Amino acid sequence: MVKRSKDWNARLAKDLQDFDFAAQFIMAALEEGATLQEALGKVIRLYGIHEFSAVAKIASPNILRAINTRHNPTQKTLCHLLKPFGLTISVRPEP
Repeated sequence: MVKRSKDWNARLAKDLQDFDFAAQFIMAALEEGATLQEALGKVIRLYGIHEFSAVAKIASPNILRAINTRHNPTQKTLCHLLKPFGLTISVRPEP
């Protein structure tokens, strides 16, 4: 994995404060092959667990459990985590 500078991570964390940018980041990560939990985990951790907890109205421990890849969150939980970004889970036919 490529190591990033602290400046790069700080800039990304600042950019991810904008939920529109964060939504684009999540969708790009999924297209690159990341799992939804990985993408959400990266964005939520850089945003701040406690700060996101206030926005999503979910307790911090529940958020941490949902983005932990060792756990299997429900579709309802994932949809609730995606809502602040203006995203939802959907199924579509393969092209």
